[in-house]
Amino acid sequence: MTVMTHGQTTGVLAAAGSIGAGTAGIEISNVNLFYGTNHVLKNVNLAIEPGEFFAFLGPSGCGKTTLLRLIAGFNQADSGEVLLGGKDIARLPPWKRDVGMVFQSYALWPHMTVARNVAFGLEERKAPRSVIDEKVKAALSLVGLESLADRYPSQLSGGQQQRVAVARTIAVEPKVLLLDEPLSNLDAKMRMQVRRELHDLQRRLALTTIFVTHDQEEANSICDRIAVMNDGTIQQVGTPMELYERPTSLFVANFLGTANILDGTVSGSGATRVFEVAGGGRVEVPASAVISPGAKLVFRPQHVRLAAPGEAGLTGQILNREFLGAIVRYGVSLGTSEVLVESAFGSAGDLRAVGETVSMAISPERATYLTA
Repeated sequence: MTVMTHGQTTGVLAAAGSIGAGTAGIEISNVNLFYGTNHVLKNVNLAIEPGEFFAFLGPSGCGKTTLLRLIAGFNQADSGEVLLGGKDIARLPPWKRDVGMVFQSYALWPHMTVARNVAFGLEERKAPRSVIDEKVKAALSLVGLESLADRYPSQLSGGQQQRVAVARTIAVEPKVLLLDEPLSNLDAKMRMQVRRELHDLQRRLALTTIFVTHDQEEANSICDRIAVMNDGTIQQVGTPMELYERPTSLFVANFLGTANILDGTVSGSGATRVFEVAGGGRVEVPASAVISPGAKLVFRPQHVRLAAPGEAGLTGQILNREFLGAIVRYGVSLGTSEVLVESAFGSAGDLRAVGETVSMAISPERATYLTA
């Protein structure tokens, strides 16, 4: 996809009738949705800012695509409100919502050229031919496909087909762009390229965009904020870094990145509290830490330092070792658990041996205590 300068982008938007200029925020209030007796969306509340690149992230079956289709108008809530720019659209049909959706399958017409596919929504709206031609040209320019306007979908790569689907959607000037796992049909190398292109396009259009994915790397790399979903509920909303560094539940900690989760109990009080790990050993608890009954100790592999036996509060034996280039990942036994430890690679002489007994030092400030 061709990256345009600010001046070039402004010219294209002007020619296209200011594609993306009418962006709006989304507010979802107390939304519930049932499929028969199955409670699919459970009292969902969410606010997405105008111009924000937002993600619904979660495992298969968590309700993220259902929520996206609810915003698009293809699903209807049993209760609650969906506001677009402050206007309740919950009972409006899809074609009256000023929302554009790019489907996982792209849904291109195989018998139509690229230009005709992009023009389709405008033709359905009975726009004048001159306007259609201008907006098709502008949309294809934005995604770098002007030279392929006369080709058919079967003559395009997967990445090019995805761009056509995006161009068709932005050509009708939606206030919100919805992307339903648009990269799932691409190979790993193409996924990385196209997600960068999507990020660049969204930034240039300043268009409110909601991206559905189960891939945390995709969401972390391009989105401003993420709603982590599970079992029809929103578990936590925040920036990628906030969710990674300050998860509020075991599910979020485990779903975003790799986390060590250990059982145990708290003993002592005030500044002398410690977490007694079920597998043996203890970790100091900061006085400011709030620990709910039944909470587990949670920490990231890179927040553990290996030390000589007896130097730190947790001791175990190295079970396995993986060399990953910049880092070395160790699996260390702790009772019946295995703790993952990631250390920066310095030289081969610094590596710990499988079978070696080591201590594990965890910075109290980097540990969290979470419940389900």
